[in-house]
Amino acid sequence: MISNKKPMRLAVFASGNGSNFQAIYDYMQSHEVNGCISLVLSNCRDAYVLQRAKKAGIETCVLSVDDFEHRQAYDQRIAAIMEQKNIDLIVLAGYMLLLTPWFTNRFKERVINIHPSLLPSFKGTQGIKDAYDYGVKITGVTVHFVDSKLDHGPIILQKEVPIKASYSLEDLEEKIHAAEHRLYPKAVHYFCSRRLVVKGRKVMIRE
Repeated sequence: MISNKKPMRLAVFASGNGSNFQAIYDYMQSHEVNGCISLVLSNCRDAYVLQRAKKAGIETCVLSVDDFEHRQAYDQRIAAIMEQKNIDLIVLAGYMLLLTPWFTNRFKERVINIHPSLLPSFKGTQGIKDAYDYGVKITGVTVHFVDSKLDHGPIILQKEVPIKASYSLEDLEEKIHAAEHRLYPKAVHYFCSRRLVVKGRKVMIRE
């Protein structure tokens, strides 16, 4: 049953293809989730995620960092939009800009991200390749709250992805993305159901 409480309003931030946006949107169409995607924001005017959003009838917004005097001014503008739209949760889905500490502090425990490794291992933008090159036997994906440090905030969910000896890097990328598309919608669902409780670095999931 969906909660009687006010539905959550989500904003998805993405810079590129938007496959995780699509996975979350599709999940929300087929499951009873106490929320909806109200806005898709991108820093790239040609990001394919914008076409995905428009096809789904979702409002879009494009803001370029180059149009602002400094980075915090850019994030301040985004924050004003989030507050104007009454956004409850910001979902980073391939958003290739680091949020400023000012922004993450303002929206503490209201921004989530998915990373293509089992954090705290293999942080940064090359998580899949780094794990592959290192030769680990198991990698995976992590959904976490975003704080002021890179790939650091409290972990919500993780999913293991074994690396078989026969895998190419492209094979592993395909497996990682498939795991992301299964895991990220679940984390969004838990947030919208108010099931996540953060205590220090630990995230409890209420039954």
